[in-house]
Amino acid sequence: MKPMIKAVIMDFDGVITDSEMLHLEAFNLALARFGVHISTQQYMDRYLGLTDRECVAALISDGMLRLDASGIDQLVAQKKHIYADLAAAQSRPIDGVVPFLEMVRANQIQLAICSGALRQEIDAFLHRAGLVAYFDVIVSAEDVTKGKPDPQGFVLALDRLSAKVGSLMPQECVVVEDSHWGLAAARAAGMHTIAVTNTYPPQQLAQAELIVARLDQLGIQDLRRLASGAEH
Repeated sequence: MKPMIKAVIMDFDGVITDSEMLHLEAFNLALARFGVHISTQQYMDRYLGLTDRECVAALISDGMLRLDASGIDQLVAQKKHIYADLAAAQSRPIDGVVPFLEMVRANQIQLAICSGALRQEIDAFLHRAGLVAYFDVIVSAEDVTKGKPDPQGFVLALDRLSAKVGSLMPQECVVVEDSHWGLAAARAAGMHTIAVTNTYPPQQLAQAELIVARLDQLGIQDLRRLASGAEH
């Protein structure tokens, strides 16, 4: 039997919606009262891809912030509320995402999200964009104890998909990511990888098996070639 791709697992921020800079803006608004500002370059190099709580922990570790446990909880909650307001006004699907989702669904391939974003943020966006029905499984920040590049989230997404449709193997899954952290996590989970250059240039995504500028550049034959191990 020929190898097949049976599931596509997508990151959320930077893959489905262009919200990475909204997260940075929300963090900076929440951090302003502490006199802390994260530059775009700092965020891209150090904090992008982390959950909110991991980002705050990293700021503390980096000496930019001093907070006790209660202060951390308050900051994370404030950032969440600020982001929700920004996202409601500004977020939308990235160009090319909807045709890609339609192509995947038309070929009876399961779809999942694996993201460091909060479930509330993901659900709110999917409802606003009319994309809820596309996804069989969502793994969010609340579901894991370790964020990317740890593979825990992808392993959990695979387990949840398997519970719905029958046993799936890692090599039957392709992950779509926009960061090297996400790609490293997918590779550690034993899954195929596609990178989209929404956030980082191709040279920073070289570990991916396939790199595209837009998801609607992909067809079913591209997914099948990944499964077969053919060159692209």
